[in-house]
Amino acid sequence: MNKQLILITLGGGVGSAFRYLTSSWIMKHFPSTYPLGTFAVNITGCFIIGFLMGLSIRYSVFDRDLRYLLITGFCGGYTTFSAFSAENMRLLDNGNYWILALYIIMSVIFGLTAVWGGNSISKMIIQ
Repeated sequence: MNKQLILITLGGGVGSAFRYLTSSWIMKHFPSTYPLGTFAVNITGCFIIGFLMGLSIRYSVFDRDLRYLLITGFCGGYTTFSAFSAENMRLLDNGNYWILALYIIMSVIFGLTAVWGGNSISKMIIQ
């Protein structure tokens, strides 16, 4: 197993634990039918990945291993929505507006369709 994979795995495990703890805490203290826990995790994850990317790019604070641990691992485990949002920000910054729009629209439509399809198939198998 290579060093990068170990760092990503460690960061991802910690990020997943933080996702659970954050979402559970929010749902306990702010009960709602709106998925506020997941929403909060997605938004805080976007802030965290943006902050870490900014530090990494602008100030060279992180070496490659620390980026694997924190950005790919922790943020990836905490929420993949942060990676999705960071990719969209790169497309926006590079002026790839059509690709940006296509990526957002296709991700939402295909993502919802895939969840619906997987759920529908599981219902057929169980019956």
